[in-house]
Amino acid sequence: MYRFLLSRQWVILTLVALVLIPAMIELGFWQFHRHERRVAQNALIEDNLKAVPVPVEELTSPGHVVPRADYWRRVTATGTFDTAHEVVVRRRTSSDERVGAHVLTPLVLKDGAVVLVNRGWVPAAANQRDYPEVPPAPKGEVTVTGRLKADETTGASGIKDLKGLPDRQVMLISSAQQAELIGREVLGGYVEQTEPEPAGDSPEQIPEPDHDSIGAHMAYAVQWWLFAAGVPVGWIVLVRREKRDRETAAAPSAEGGGDGDGGGGDGGPGPEGDTPGAPREDGSAMQATSPR
Repeated sequence: MYRFLLSRQWVILTLVALVLIPAMIELGFWQFHRHERRVAQNALIEDNLKAVPVPVEELTSPGHVVPRADYWRRVTATGTFDTAHEVVVRRRTSSDERVGAHVLTPLVLKDGAVVLVNRGWVPAAANQRDYPEVPPAPKGEVTVTGRLKADETTGASGIKDLKGLPDRQVMLISSAQQAELIGREVLGGYVEQTEPEPAGDSPEQIPEPDHDSIGAHMAYAVQWWLFAAGVPVGWIVLVRREKRDRETAAAPSAEGGGDGDGGGGDGGPGPEGDTPGAPREDGSAMQATSPR
């Protein structure tokens, strides 16, 4: 009854179904793990933003790679801004998606070390090769409070580190690169400034990272798992439909095989059941005649 499952068409269909089921299950777990990472990141951001600020020297040092556990930690740094080595980071967007640049100004600490401070966003110049208008950094000693971030890399950010850029313009925030330009030791990572607020609201300070939304990863995971469960169900439905169609197609042939033509054939009974030469009821015999 189910021999049709051995046909080439059904073997291919079954193999495709067997491949789809684990693939969809794996895609579901991929989305589920992304959901878990997003939830963990939201918790990390919230905890670090609530933490009491600590001196930046306690969390980083020259050449130090900021670990993920310290991302967005609130830190303080006291020193004087070195505006002579200030640069802008190209192709950065504001909170309302305008394209501009981030202002990266070195802050010279009391011990002579330097920490990079991202003072915020400014609009780009009309000509991309021109240096944008940047409000001057505060003069004299200042205490900056902000969020600690790790050095940017092409692999992590997807931003290409282009060469041959105009003077004092960069693509990535890199403490190692800036250490070479400044000629001093630079603490690993950088600080996103949150205090003091700039005069005239420029540069525009970078808003807090989103730590409330979790995205639709969990919904996508459930969808993939439902698709995986639907594949065997669909396969069974198709098999039953194929079986029913084959049974329906075979039914007329089976019924027609036992029918015979019982009327008026050669040597068959006549209209009244008589056969040539058979005795009549009156005892006489029928004689077969042929036309002259």
